[in-house]
Amino acid sequence: MKDEKSGILLTVLTSFLVLLVFISIRMSGDWPGTEREKVTAGFIYVGDESTPYTANFMRAAEDLRTRYGSRVRILERFNVAYDDPSTVIRELAEEKCDIIFANSYGYGEAMKKMAAQYPKIQFCQATCEDANQEPVLPNYHNFMGEIYEGVYVTGCVAGRKLQEMIDKGSIREEEAMLGYVGAFPVAEVISAYTSFLLGARTECPVARMKVCYTGTWSNYMKEKECAEKLIGEGCVVISQDTDTVGPAVACENAALPYPVIHVSYNQDMISVAPTTSLTGCRIDWSPYVCSAVDAVFRDVSIEDELDAHIHGKDAGAGFSGGWVEMLELNRVIAPEGAAKLINDTVEAFKNGKVHVFLGDYTGRDPEDPADVTDLRTEYKENSKGSAPTFHYVLDEVIEVVE
Repeated sequence: MKDEKSGILLTVLTSFLVLLVFISIRMSGDWPGTEREKVTAGFIYVGDESTPYTANFMRAAEDLRTRYGSRVRILERFNVAYDDPSTVIRELAEEKCDIIFANSYGYGEAMKKMAAQYPKIQFCQATCEDANQEPVLPNYHNFMGEIYEGVYVTGCVAGRKLQEMIDKGSIREEEAMLGYVGAFPVAEVISAYTSFLLGARTECPVARMKVCYTGTWSNYMKEKECAEKLIGEGCVVISQDTDTVGPAVACENAALPYPVIHVSYNQDMISVAPTTSLTGCRIDWSPYVCSAVDAVFRDVSIEDELDAHIHGKDAGAGFSGGWVEMLELNRVIAPEGAAKLINDTVEAFKNGKVHVFLGDYTGRDPEDPADVTDLRTEYKENSKGSAPTFHYVLDEVIEVVE
């Protein structure tokens, strides 16, 4: 009888201890298959809501708020300088962030160093290409939308507008000149403006391009001045990958016999340039940001949660994954059939039927003229990572304006 009572007591104590362990693990969020109660997400921005690039990225944080409500605590830091982002990153880490997003290439080196110091926090760096470089860290990731797809589509629309202007006698064939306001002669910029031109030439085969670099990602006056310079050199369509509305304002204010058309990036600019802003495209950062936070909630791999092209610790997608989106078409100035052209080209991208970097073109690396490419053999952009890699200025059809 005594042995029986001892056995019952031991069973009760064991069960009680197991229950305590279960509750403890459950409350810590480490129990397999369970979700954390809350996640703290930090965001580091190169600008603020006044700059289209950052305003576009901020939409992902808003989508997080909508999706999770009070379950997600969001900490945002604006206008963070490139010279010392480590202070801000450490501040977010010490405020118990579970995941930190940074929206600009210039933070990559510091983000990766901080990831090594805070292994329990996920660090997600946009537009970079260092996550798969040694040391490869389990908590450091790169991501970016395959934006060349969207830029190509805007180029198709711009090309149709150019051809319409030629057909109506507004300009001559030799005046079918595109202008592009770029930040720096780096792959992200070169890939974009090349996609834009190649899209335009599908609709207007005589189209050529002039490029002006600002030497900065975000400076209203420099971008506006660059656009004005291109307009002065005869460009009748201006696009950009820089961060302000300066080029759109320059187009709207151009006093010429014909309108100077603007094509935007990151943000619809029809409100800024109602008579000249044609269309645009943007990266939708929400699919990545929301999926990454969801992965943190459930303590699973971020890359396993994504509808994207996965390259190790790097992920990207285009129209097919919902990572790239077209902006509004200004139907007042749109060429005939523009809406159908957009829809058909987007669908063709989703079905893998568009080959952007392919054609009778040669080009060279502006930093190394000995590095040349021949696009009679297709260059497959984003085949190895989410950051653009095409870095060749096409001969004869693209001119860089100093």
